[in-house]
Amino acid sequence: MLTLSSLTPSQVAAAVPDLAAILLDCVEGGASVSFMADLTREGAEAFWRGVAQAAAEDGRAVLVARDEVGPVGVVEVIPAGPANQPHRADIAKMLVHRRGRRQGIGEALMRAAEDAARTMGKTLLVLDTVTGHAGERLYARLDWVRVGVIPDFAVFPDGSPCATTIFYKRIAP
Repeated sequence: MLTLSSLTPSQVAAAVPDLAAILLDCVEGGASVSFMADLTREGAEAFWRGVAQAAAEDGRAVLVARDEVGPVGVVEVIPAGPANQPHRADIAKMLVHRRGRRQGIGEALMRAAEDAARTMGKTLLVLDTVTGHAGERLYARLDWVRVGVIPDFAVFPDGSPCATTIFYKRIAP
């Protein structure tokens, strides 16, 4: 059974080992999510400790999906920083552990992220994803609007280049 929850900054800090395990699994599986193949547990945990601190400072939402084994997915909703963008948020680090793929967990996390953004009063969401991979198909299926593709925008954990697709979605408050 899948459960979704929004974590407070202190709950994010307490969940660091589990969140690091999800991140490490995604990177080990080849996902281009800002980290290289040499990511260590210490590096992954430092990243999530930084997210916990950022959540306390900027009000971002950190949503976690749990299955019968434990945390299996995570996504962040990050309010835009510029004063002229109070209506906008970024979707970041939408990660699903390989054991939970193709079970609707990504879709559940994205729907929860949209709800969290609405609660924040946001009406425009933006994200980027690797072109041609599962995330791109998921976002298109969930009615996100494809803006375009930037070739060689990032690299996979093994160092090979990948294109990135930019998406946006308007949501009702």
